[in-house]
Amino acid sequence: MCRLLWFPIFGLIALAAMDSSARGQAQPYIGYVYPAGGQQGTTVQVKLGGQRLNGVHGAVVSGEGVSAKLTEYNRKLNNQEMTLLREQLKELRRDVPKAKRGKNAQGKKARAKNVNSKNKAKYNAKNAWGKRAKGNNETKPLSKEKQELIARIQKRIGEWVRRPACAALAEIAYVEVEIEPDAEPGAREIRLLTQRGVTNPLVFYVGQQPEVARKPMRTCDFQVLGKEYQALRNRPDEEVEERVSLPCTMNGQIASGEVNRYRFKARMGQRLVISVKGRELIPYVADAVPGWFQPVIRLYDSDGNEVAFNDDYRFNPDPTIFFKVPKNGEYVLVIQDAIYRGREDFVYRITIGEVPFITSIFPLGGRSGEVPQIEMDGWNIQRAKLTPPPYDAAPGIYHVTATKGKLVSNPMPFALDNLPECFDQESNNEPKNAQKLQLPVIVNGRIDQTDDWDVFRVEGRAGETLVAEVHARRLNSPLDSILKLTDENGKLLALNDDHSDVGVGLNTHHADSYFMVELPADGTYYIHLGDTARHGGREYGYRLRIGPPRPDFELRVVPSGGVLRSKGWGKGTVYALRKDGFDGDIRLSLADPPEGFSSPKVVLPKDKDSVKFALKTDLNKTDTPVTLSIKGQAAIDGRKVTHEAVPAEDRMQAFLWRHLVPAQKLTVNVFNPSLLPPPKHALPPPRPKPERKAESTGNSEEKSKFTKRQVAGRLRQLKALYEDWLLTDEFYYRKVAECEASM
Repeated sequence: MCRLLWFPIFGLIALAAMDSSARGQAQPYIGYVYPAGGQQGTTVQVKLGGQRLNGVHGAVVSGEGVSAKLTEYNRKLNNQEMTLLREQLKELRRDVPKAKRGKNAQGKKARAKNVNSKNKAKYNAKNAWGKRAKGNNETKPLSKEKQELIARIQKRIGEWVRRPACAALAEIAYVEVEIEPDAEPGAREIRLLTQRGVTNPLVFYVGQQPEVARKPMRTCDFQVLGKEYQALRNRPDEEVEERVSLPCTMNGQIASGEVNRYRFKARMGQRLVISVKGRELIPYVADAVPGWFQPVIRLYDSDGNEVAFNDDYRFNPDPTIFFKVPKNGEYVLVIQDAIYRGREDFVYRITIGEVPFITSIFPLGGRSGEVPQIEMDGWNIQRAKLTPPPYDAAPGIYHVTATKGKLVSNPMPFALDNLPECFDQESNNEPKNAQKLQLPVIVNGRIDQTDDWDVFRVEGRAGETLVAEVHARRLNSPLDSILKLTDENGKLLALNDDHSDVGVGLNTHHADSYFMVELPADGTYYIHLGDTARHGGREYGYRLRIGPPRPDFELRVVPSGGVLRSKGWGKGTVYALRKDGFDGDIRLSLADPPEGFSSPKVVLPKDKDSVKFALKTDLNKTDTPVTLSIKGQAAIDGRKVTHEAVPAEDRMQAFLWRHLVPAQKLTVNVFNPSLLPPPKHALPPPRPKPERKAESTGNSEEKSKFTKRQVAGRLRQLKALYEDWLLTDEFYYRKVAECEASM
């Protein structure tokens, strides 16, 4: 059963609202990136959907070897603007030579043939696409500019949706991402830059295999109860199934009720890894249950028999299939959502090939300052080399990968600590065989068989506080731990199954156990560790910390990107995640602030878990995002402890639960509203207004049918469409004149 975390975040103020006059402003947002990655050494055209993207002028991808350039931005058009575009397109089409009218002209001709001969002349005379005089066949070809304008308008009309399924995805930006051949493979972050802030980050992968991508999905229509079929995607038959060659990474988007198919050839004996990234790309969807895209994959042979299936890889919603090919032939991979939902943010990446894939490592961590010996299990890892963290790495969570030739495996988390360490010693399944420990210590062990228990013996004194904490699920182990403490008579003193760690923003099942208990008497105590479901195996590793409390804290700052107005003040929100009973004050400050940025020192009081953090800039504007760092310092047991705040995004899951999803950087822009760049298509100079007749009959019917407000709105629409390069000068002048005449 999936246990969900509810983390209350009230009064959250985004960094995008950095002064009092801007606090009503929400942060620019992107909800999907498609495709969500590309191969090394290629250039990828990427589509991003979001909202509040007005003034978008660039894009950035984290890390070295990848650059991004904004190529197009399409804001959401309203019904009145669409009417204007259709009028403009109709006028432009009148000038299209007869031979170039394409399918539209052919369709009109076909309909004309069905008109009886008596009415044919009348039909052709009225129909703009009917037969024309000979002289009309000599129409001059359209200029290149008008051809491009027609194409732009047709594209906008073709992609327009009156009522989007999700308004938060309706604004579209197109970005060209260039990936260097030696760019490090793995997950990056992509953001859009707008004049009013930096968007939230989303995952963009640098891949190593050849890639294919289906055509980007149009913005989905809102589904009406009982008429859902009207909003379903009508994919051409030739696009339902794609033929690919292995190895390959396939990119797609799942629409409501849709199934995608991929056909490929495989040879007998190949050890194929078929891995999907779906939830990993977009961890939480606010308006969908269970709160993410739940992909399901099936593999069929050439006879149509299902030979493999997966909907979850262990506790991970993204499925993975390990398949040893039994015979030469064609195979078909099918992907869908578990309950046939879909939308443009149901994005996936599937990699198929004989690629290295680590299923487990042991131990799950080691002592800082020592070189650990790490075992690994997996597929296609023969002669692969696993690189441990650096010798001088500080305590923390790192990721290790295996390299086989030029191919890099999936990453696995690896923990470093500075406590003494040991391994569990079998057989220690019962108190009488319990393994004796000297505290404090971290035990590296496995629940290596069904219904296995590891029992440890410790000595304690009355009044001492004993802490036991498991790190397993947080280190990618399938273990769902349960911990209990008994005295030498077998009396139960403490029991814990799941303990929430809100610092791990991607977990919804907090399966690691923890307890902190005051010992009642001098004597011997036993700590029992097992799996709640009584499962076990080589992959069921754990790290068990036992000893006195180690009071400490972690920090999160939300959001991870935003904007400051020129020479202005603002506030963000910093959260404290307190550990082992720490309840002291935490002093916050800007760490090594870049020139032009400062902050007053802020104290996060001992009785609080969050505080607003003020930030000031002396700059007028910044051309590129600036990376900031916030640190917190506290006195713990007579020593100063300092930690850097991890940037995070506040994300809602399935209408209710909230999570702090970690990001890589804290970035801000400085925005000067008086220095907005000129439009890409400047308005033409106004034409002289025609003289209006002074006489009037006094008839009330001659009064304008439109209010000044309506006319002003129409003029704004015309201005916006013109600046988007969607109207000709002639059309714009005429429509403006109509507006002025109606006032």
